[in-house]
Amino acid sequence: MNKLFFAPMAVVAGLLTGCGNNDVRTAAADSTAAPKAVPAELPNVEAFNSTVDGQPTTLYLLKNSGRLQAAITNYGARVVSLLVPDKNGVLTDVALGYDSVGRYVHQPESYFGAIVGRYGNRIAKGKFKLEGKAYTLATNDGPNHLHGGKKGFGAVVWTGIPVNDSTVELSYFSKDGEEGYPGNLNVKVTYTLSGNALRIDYEASTDKATVANITNHTYFNLNGQGSGTINNHLLYIHASRYTPVDSTLIPTGKLDSVTGTPFDFQQPTAIGARINADNKQLKYGKGYDHNFVLGPAYDDTSGPAVQVTGDVSRIVMKVYTDQPGVQFYGGNFMKGTNPLKGGKKDDYRGAFCLETQHYPNSPNEPSFPSTEIKPGKAWHSTTIYGF
Repeated sequence: MNKLFFAPMAVVAGLLTGCGNNDVRTAAADSTAAPKAVPAELPNVEAFNSTVDGQPTTLYLLKNSGRLQAAITNYGARVVSLLVPDKNGVLTDVALGYDSVGRYVHQPESYFGAIVGRYGNRIAKGKFKLEGKAYTLATNDGPNHLHGGKKGFGAVVWTGIPVNDSTVELSYFSKDGEEGYPGNLNVKVTYTLSGNALRIDYEASTDKATVANITNHTYFNLNGQGSGTINNHLLYIHASRYTPVDSTLIPTGKLDSVTGTPFDFQQPTAIGARINADNKQLKYGKGYDHNFVLGPAYDDTSGPAVQVTGDVSRIVMKVYTDQPGVQFYGGNFMKGTNPLKGGKKDDYRGAFCLETQHYPNSPNEPSFPSTEIKPGKAWHSTTIYGF
């Protein structure tokens, strides 16, 4: 697994380091250069030391020998901050989040940085059958079930164990019947800073057949959280097909070609280049909010599943995953009403999400890859965001 994911990261790290040094020397030699940007800092831990639902909350600060830094809270197992060097080596917070745990509790629908589940994304009409038995879930997104229901994994307190300066393990026990799902589910998520990458390892086991689609819902802006539109970011997705949706954003069951459509990101393209095209799918999602079908499992030669480049910062993010799909969401429902860290705003299309996943509504689509977990067979997955 390490070889599979980390070989490309060393190359990216070297490129970013070299570019940063050159830009700093140029700026120093140019008396007209703009003032240096102020490096971002991790949030105050004390603002996360609280109690939610009778359980203590806190903030874990991760650092390593590389230049990445991260802040993770055990409320929703959320990524609160992710600091990455920009083209000039200035630390930039590329993850949207809040300054205190209280903000997350009162704004749970934002899902900023959260682990979502049991089932990330949508299940049609909140219903599915498993082993001949019908199950009914909450409908919290119009007629459909979204991100685990009214109180999914992003709205509960996890148990955190710091492993070392660069790793934290978070676990949660989801009881049989929670939000309508069958089976007692033990879940563990491990965040690790390794070199110039944030690695997320997922594990889950159950005592009864159930379905699960657990993912991370970090909102990214590679120019810095709250810095404006992400429409000029360059996006590449290793996907020749996607799952078109109906007007409620439930997949139709088809796998359509992206060729000749606004969904073709097989060559790096600005996110907003075709976002206003006369396209029914874009109208349904008010922009991009669709699952892309990834190709075969990735190895050292096939490259990343997704690559994004910040147009101002020149920060490059490469996403590696063993999941069959990735939901690309372009911040279409952001309203600028939630005060982010440092008083910045979550403006319309001011961030994007890349949720590595199984396809939405898979429990109701037999042709989609199965999301069933059975007793005695634990589920494992890894996603890496490399910079």
